[in-house]
Amino acid sequence: MGSLRTDTWETLLEQMEESGVDFYLNGERASPKEIIGKCCLREKAVYMPDFVMDEEGNLREVRYDEVTSW
Repeated sequence: MGSLRTDTWETLLEQMEESGVDFYLNGERASPKEIIGKCCLREKAVYMPDFVMDEEGNLREVRYDEVTSW
């Protein structure tokens, strides 16, 4: 596996946020910077978010749950 470019990931999350997508980290509202800060420090874990859609199939939330502090 190569290294994850956090600047690209953060840009993607910020673009999603600008289009109205909300982010949650362990059930609490979070910013893209908070998501990056918590998830990029976990070198041996992969965090797969849950994508929450509305009734029309539009992405509304991205949830990162069970992210632990080590």
